[in-house]
Amino acid sequence: MIKQDQEIFNILLEAISEAVIIVDEKQHIMEANGMIESIFGYSKNEIKGKSIEVLIPTKFRKAHSKNVDGFMEEYQRSKMGKTTDVYGLKKDGNVIPIEVELNPYSIYNKIYVMALIKDISKQKEDEFNFMLRTKALDSANNGIVITNALKPDNPIIYHNAAFEKLTGYTTEEILNRNCRFLQGNDRDQKELAKIRKALKKGESCLASLRNYKKDGTLFYNDLYITPITNRRGVVTHFIGVQNDVTERVRAEEEKTHLATIFNESLNEIYVFDAETLKLINANRGALKNIGYTIDELKSMTILDLKSGIEEATFRKKYINKLLKKQEEKLDFETTYIRKDGSTYPVMVHLQLSLLEDKKMFVAIVVDITEQKNYTIKLEKTVQERTSQLQEALSKEKELNELKTKFLSLVSHEFKTPLSGIATSVMLLEKYKLTDEQPKRDKHLAILKDKVNYLNTILNDFLSIERLETGTFNYTFSDFRLSKVINEVVYNSNMLLKEGQRINYPSDIDDIYMYQDEKIIEIILSNILQNAVKYSGENSEIHMRVHQNEAYTVFAIEDYGIGIPKKDIENVFTRYYRAENVLNMQGTGIGLNIVKTHLENLGGYIEIMSKENKGTLVTLKIPNKAKHD
Repeated sequence: MIKQDQEIFNILLEAISEAVIIVDEKQHIMEANGMIESIFGYSKNEIKGKSIEVLIPTKFRKAHSKNVDGFMEEYQRSKMGKTTDVYGLKKDGNVIPIEVELNPYSIYNKIYVMALIKDISKQKEDEFNFMLRTKALDSANNGIVITNALKPDNPIIYHNAAFEKLTGYTTEEILNRNCRFLQGNDRDQKELAKIRKALKKGESCLASLRNYKKDGTLFYNDLYITPITNRRGVVTHFIGVQNDVTERVRAEEEKTHLATIFNESLNEIYVFDAETLKLINANRGALKNIGYTIDELKSMTILDLKSGIEEATFRKKYINKLLKKQEEKLDFETTYIRKDGSTYPVMVHLQLSLLEDKKMFVAIVVDITEQKNYTIKLEKTVQERTSQLQEALSKEKELNELKTKFLSLVSHEFKTPLSGIATSVMLLEKYKLTDEQPKRDKHLAILKDKVNYLNTILNDFLSIERLETGTFNYTFSDFRLSKVINEVVYNSNMLLKEGQRINYPSDIDDIYMYQDEKIIEIILSNILQNAVKYSGENSEIHMRVHQNEAYTVFAIEDYGIGIPKKDIENVFTRYYRAENVLNMQGTGIGLNIVKTHLENLGGYIEIMSKENKGTLVTLKIPNKAKHD
């Protein structure tokens, strides 16, 4: 029975996958299985009877003895190598990491310990390699993330320090989130579609993205994603490597922006070699204005575009100064020649530049044709304004003279009737008797005449003021012309001199007008009363009227003193009086008022006169007012 139990024990011992060693209280090896050879290099027969210390590296033996004493006192199962490193010594002298599980037991009052030993060299190597890879990932400048492809939305399960630094987010804010949080609201990027497609197919992909840091700062990165598959070929994870390319993108944007400015500028920009003066490049604005193609320009020098300047002069005045750094830039005016031979003035801004260590010049050329034309136009305008100012000063002088004349005129025109009124009043006071009534009537008539005259003058002044301010309101109505003419002739008859006669117009009973009746009466009265005033005794005054479909024409002709030729053009000027009537009563405003009214009503006045022969005044007035 004992032999059978031993065989069963040996079979079980060999079936254990770990190396098994049984030691007694004195740490002598009593039994071992076949796995001991694969771990330590000893056969089980070779190891039996030897001290356990043959399997322990020398530097750990002292500590091992202390641990054994403590273990024997506690007498309980224990594992070594999980929390602290435990090492074994192989037959060939190599030291290997091991994990040991100690199981004490007692037989026949003797204590034994069965040790289950695992060689964890591969595990330690894997741990070390993983640690190295982790350190490498954490020390990488590129941001690195690993996502779990087996979970919905590919959550981040790992990120390195560079990713945290690049984005500004903490570990708590990064883990278990999809990488799309870096795009914020900027989700319409075309490159994102490429990434989604790659993730869906489990493929590698390179995309350039716009991302946003935690503080909202925009940064650009190239993202390279790679799938990780298990032994069955299933994608379990994705590794994403971020390369911050913000500076590169900014530089490209600036370069593109500068190129756009260069090409789209409306100014002409030319680049030419500092040594040969050969043109190297030109922008679209230059090609459009100068008329040459870029290939044609590249076969020319900058001097081929300039009019009337020698190379030696150009180099001395401009090129050498910039090459010797006497000036940082130069601005000058010159004339350019287009392909078609036409010339135009330009302002040139010239500056030295470097392209791949090669000196060249950049010329920014502004077409100043409009500026030159504006200068010429401005000079012409100044001349015109000067002329207008001189004319205004002349008119101001003339106006001052008119004001002086007006004051003199008003003084005279008001003084004479007022003197007559004062005299008549004084005489009226003397005629108190009943038989002196005719004398009183005579002076009352004089008073009435003088008051009417003053009233007429005041009305004329008021008319001028309202016409000037645009506050004169016309009242239009249909009326029979004969009614107006009867009133005009009647009032004028009261002013007739001895033997004077007004010839009444014929065939006017059927003439009607749609105008301001009162204004038509004022116009006709003014002209007819002037004819009476400036004609002598025993003279005739003719008044003729005819009407067509559009106009009514009045002709008033007298054979009086007429108007001097030099005064004809000024008779409509306010306060102006011809030199041959200066001693006669009048204000010089009547014809001005007549002309203004006629123009407002759409009509006009024409005067033909010869001194001492007479005057013909023609009035043409629309039958119907031009506005209501």
